[in-house]
Amino acid sequence: MTAPATLVLGGGVAGLTAALSLRRVGVPVTVIERLPPGTGGASFGNAGMISAAIVAPSSLPGMWRQVPRWLLDPMGPLAIRPGYLPWALPWLLRWLEAGRETRVRPISLALHALLRDAFAGWRALLGPAQADALLRESGQVLASEAPPSPAQAALDRSLREAAGIASERLDRAALKALFPGLAPSVQSGLLLPGNGFCVDPGRLVATLADTLRAEGGAILLEGVQKLVPERDGWMVMTGIANHRAARVVMAAGAWSRPLLAPLGLSLPLEAERGYHAMLPAPSITLPMPISVRSRGVGLAPMSDGLRVAGTVEIAGLDAPPEEARALRLAAQARALFPGLTHGPPRLWMGPRPGTPDSLPLIGAAGRRPGLFLCCGHGHLGLTSAPATGRLLAALMTGAPPSLDPTPYAPGRFAALRTA
Repeated sequence: MTAPATLVLGGGVAGLTAALSLRRVGVPVTVIERLPPGTGGASFGNAGMISAAIVAPSSLPGMWRQVPRWLLDPMGPLAIRPGYLPWALPWLLRWLEAGRETRVRPISLALHALLRDAFAGWRALLGPAQADALLRESGQVLASEAPPSPAQAALDRSLREAAGIASERLDRAALKALFPGLAPSVQSGLLLPGNGFCVDPGRLVATLADTLRAEGGAILLEGVQKLVPERDGWMVMTGIANHRAARVVMAAGAWSRPLLAPLGLSLPLEAERGYHAMLPAPSITLPMPISVRSRGVGLAPMSDGLRVAGTVEIAGLDAPPEEARALRLAAQARALFPGLTHGPPRLWMGPRPGTPDSLPLIGAAGRRPGLFLCCGHGHLGLTSAPATGRLLAALMTGAPPSLDPTPYAPGRFAALRTA
């Protein structure tokens, strides 16, 4: 019996890995994406880090105490545009609530289950040659200019130990040996050897698209306007045509929420707008990514320069970029590496689709037959995409899932249980 046709709405890493995973179990699949894959969106402009050894969600105990200080700094790691605050407040309150320690521990284990095999997952999707060309299993350093509080340090250590994450403490001498020219203010760090990076996220997405086409999948370059339920499935209106299928996967990132709102589905997604500055011809070469939590910034070496990424801006999908935030990232890189010189920075902004509990939405969407969600990956889409695709394909075909789907089920949010 032929598997029913499936439309995947969204051609970023989440949508393409879902589509390729479905195709490999015999499902006819078509991706609908407005831009050529790899030429825009959060999958193009992310920090490039493969965070297989990250186990901490974005909201942690006591973080609420830091929020006022962050908000008072217009270029700090978190910004909320005042006019958008009433719209964002319900999501922000749920985000803070998810930072209670009793919730952080199970969330951390669920994150680990989704992230831990990222490099093996990418090799399976891309093939060894492409994976070797695009990915580096280099490790990553989380650096500090001031030691964390004892409580924060204890929690971080406890979460890593519960997940079996290997790490190594680095003193100033070890940091200087790894990163010559690093500012004296950076005194300590933590090496996570299980992490790494992608040398060109845009090319990775384009490679995924090429692989999908080569294996019989299709990609339509059209803008989705509306999703319409029909008696035997779904009709997707685009700016060019109408497309019908028995099943639809919503993988449109931060745009998933407005696309599903007309159906009465209220997705707990917020557009966590991130920025990057790509610094061409940098005078330094980093052996691995380095992130500095207090500055909300991460640096990763890429094929066309040094990418400096970070910050979270809550301003909705439609507000214009605040280019000063991207320029501030370039300044942060020069502050961390005082001898750094580079060409004119290229600035970028894109919305990361974040859920309050840092876990994506994977699975059936409420009581809507044939509608599935594959969105909400926040800051970890590049890492979690391979496991997400495998899990979604299993859920849609009835195969045994390789990990427990419960923590990522959309029905964990009341609004998606009853709609």
